[in-house]
Amino acid sequence: MVLVFLSLAVFQVALWAFGNLRGFLGLVFCAWLFSVGVEPVVDALARRGLRRGAATGLVLLGLVGLIAAFVGVFGALLVDQLGQLISALPGFVRDGVAWVNRTFDAEFSAGDVVESLQLTPARLQTLAQELTPGVVGIVSSLVGLVFQLLTFLLFAFYMSAQGPQLRRTVSRWFPPRHQRVIATVWEIAVAKTGGYLVSRLVLAAISTLLTGVVLWLLGVPFWLPLAIWTGAVSQFVPTIGTYLAIGVPALVALSGQPADAVAVVAFGVVYQQVENYLLGPRITARTVQVHPAVALGAVIVGAALFGAVGALVAIPVVAAVQAVIETYGRRYELVAVEDEPPGGD
Repeated sequence: MVLVFLSLAVFQVALWAFGNLRGFLGLVFCAWLFSVGVEPVVDALARRGLRRGAATGLVLLGLVGLIAAFVGVFGALLVDQLGQLISALPGFVRDGVAWVNRTFDAEFSAGDVVESLQLTPARLQTLAQELTPGVVGIVSSLVGLVFQLLTFLLFAFYMSAQGPQLRRTVSRWFPPRHQRVIATVWEIAVAKTGGYLVSRLVLAAISTLLTGVVLWLLGVPFWLPLAIWTGAVSQFVPTIGTYLAIGVPALVALSGQPADAVAVVAFGVVYQQVENYLLGPRITARTVQVHPAVALGAVIVGAALFGAVGALVAIPVVAAVQAVIETYGRRYELVAVEDEPPGGD
């Protein structure tokens, strides 16, 4: 009885610890996946004479620099377009009222509508003051996000820079016959994670191309950087990436023609469905060698169990598990069963 109660207590403590540390454990696991994903690049730089730590730092600095430049460019673009949108709101209202009057033979007054909506500079200033707590909350969330990003980069750096030492340390806890299994599993994880990153890059390129064509045909300004934004964010930001990706182009289109913004949102919704159910599973199946149905199910289950992090890492994890099973699993020859003759005993 003591052993049973002790086991239950240990289980409850482990369950409580996992529930409270799930976010941190997910962050560390993502850092490990990232480290094995960039391991081929780090190994290539190390073979050219760079120390492994310097090679890892060079790769991380390059990625951080690209992300910082990306955010800086599109942050300035977003602020500029928001200012133009706010200043153009009264004109949008007048154009909308004029369209309603022409289409439905109505007699609404644009001036009365603008006045009733209180779209004056004083009213906008009041709204800004009312939204200040929300802005403070957003800033706090951004600070927390930056802290998590720095933690992620720190773990990724050490796991990549000391990858061989980490692998040897883990292997020493197991007997020799199991050490070969660990080395094989590690190699499989590197291959599958690299294939998953390739699939994300391919999908980002397709999304960028199609979005750029649509924005160019609609005459949306800054169509090329907006297309690059859509392709990158939709593939590498989990859960909310799709909405952020199409939201910025729609906002920029709204500052010009409201109908263009509706067309951009409609395209984004349709393309997302095509990607989720057609392009994504097929491309992932080729690069990671996972069946499209398994890839789609893995993303759904990962998101249900672990949220955004689960959706992001589900496919490479399932691919690695499948490869391990295929490597060490045992299959038997299929025996054909002959049908019994009619009327047999």
